[in-house]
Amino acid sequence: MDAIELLMHDHRMVEQLFRDYHAAASAAQRRAVVETLVRELSKHAALEELMVYPLAKKVLSDGDQRIREHLSEHRAVKETLLALDKQSGDDERTSELMDELRREVEEHIREEEGELMPLLRDAVSEEELLRLGKMLARSKQTAPTRPHPNAPDEPPALAFAGPVAAAYDRLRDRLQGRPRT
Repeated sequence: MDAIELLMHDHRMVEQLFRDYHAAASAAQRRAVVETLVRELSKHAALEELMVYPLAKKVLSDGDQRIREHLSEHRAVKETLLALDKQSGDDERTSELMDELRREVEEHIREEEGELMPLLRDAVSEEELLRLGKMLARSKQTAPTRPHPNAPDEPPALAFAGPVAAAYDRLRDRLQGRPRT
């Protein structure tokens, strides 16, 4: 898959996780979906910030402004993810946060797929998108698995903070018995 196809695949997976949350038969199943959403969205956001957004800033004439808006949306999503990650049970607050997250993510997906991705596809060669897709797929294995809304969200600081956050996240995941990815 090229980078855009991979990111869109992630979007479809996240949309399915929202459906899974509402279809879950128990509090334990809902919590497992929440933890999966936290992990997958955290990895997705970190990789977009590290690899995709810098490319967009470079190749799009309005890239700086466009990416600032996406980073602002990412921050809001990460703050909601952090609040969800801190929830211990299945209560009304979790449900409210999931609804908020769903709205934030739907808007972000709509903007990325409707605007940013078509512009990137026009501005970048298929060869480069394939190469970026391979890099994204490999990097998913080592990306942070928890939200870090106060961490740097742009290179070069992100390139240094990301691996430290990822190592810490994976240790926490193991200690808390969360599934590995």
